[in-house]
Amino acid sequence: MKYVDEYRDPRKARLLSVAIRKAVTRPWTIMEVCGGQTHSIVKYGIDGLLPSELELVHGPGCPVCVTPLELIDRAHAIAARPDVVFCSFGDMLRVPGSHSDLFQLKSRGADVRVVYSPLDAVKLAEAEPAKKVVFFAIGFETTAPPNAMAVWLARQKGVTNFSVLVSQVLVPPALTAILESPDNRVQAFLGPGHVCTVMGSADYEPIARRYRVPIVIAGFEPLDLLEGILLAVRQLEAGEARVENQYSRVARSEGNPQSQNLMAEVFEVCDRKWRGVGVIPRSGLRLRAEYQQLDAERLFEVGGIEANEPPECISGQVLRGIRKPHDCPAFGSQCTPSSPLGATMVSSEGACAAYYLYGRHVNREGAGR
Repeated sequence: MKYVDEYRDPRKARLLSVAIRKAVTRPWTIMEVCGGQTHSIVKYGIDGLLPSELELVHGPGCPVCVTPLELIDRAHAIAARPDVVFCSFGDMLRVPGSHSDLFQLKSRGADVRVVYSPLDAVKLAEAEPAKKVVFFAIGFETTAPPNAMAVWLARQKGVTNFSVLVSQVLVPPALTAILESPDNRVQAFLGPGHVCTVMGSADYEPIARRYRVPIVIAGFEPLDLLEGILLAVRQLEAGEARVENQYSRVARSEGNPQSQNLMAEVFEVCDRKWRGVGVIPRSGLRLRAEYQQLDAERLFEVGGIEANEPPECISGQVLRGIRKPHDCPAFGSQCTPSSPLGATMVSSEGACAAYYLYGRHVNREGAGR
């Protein structure tokens, strides 16, 4: 396929693999931040092309995975109401809450609909004024601009039966939390290409300087990842720590100023809880005061709902790069895509789902699926 195949060239991949092997002289641990990067690494066997001294660990860059369990339960409480049309992207429908998921609620009669844009939910609210239309606004900086646009447009049009349940999170504070953790093993990052397309790379430069970690903004195709790894290794071996942009064909250092301005108009920074990780200061976005009339959590008074993770699920450790999916005793047995314990197994970007989908079914005790 034009514009894709050139980033999957086996000959070039082998050359990059050889260059990485030549560059590595000692053990290093690199974290890829994005769940899309994780899936590409596992799908194409990128980690199998690397020398044994080089370990890739998986980061928290899966928005579905880091959405806290209680927020999913709050979404379900809203969706179960007979006067609500609950709209979401498809990847949230099978994410388990404490008792069910959105698919199960839909089978019991809840009006749950998949949309392809938050603007579709605004149009739906205009078309069905007797219903309360709620959009589940989750994601990193990548989804924040369209979600902000939906909120802004609904307010401009006076669409009073539209609201959003917000779970927007920010990548840089999460990287800082990982680096400050006492059990951190990460020595360099493959940075989030899509996020930097919106936000640019400026927010990563203080992190690279303060913690002395290379951060290479990388794409999602095999050659992107291998080149990003090579750039990170060269910095590590040279004792350097700066931000480099491998994904320059898409991401620019300044990002997209128009999107950033729209986000700043609608959202403000806040503390945010990450599933399996806990509260990270100033790591999320919430609606500004002038938009609070569109805040579903406030409108439906579900903020008091709390929940606890299944004790056997280690997704939090997977998201912080401490353990791998097959280190979990439940992986591939109690926890599968058809019966997931946590979102890292059910999300299309989750590390556990990637390991299961592409055949890495052995858990730490050697049991098969």
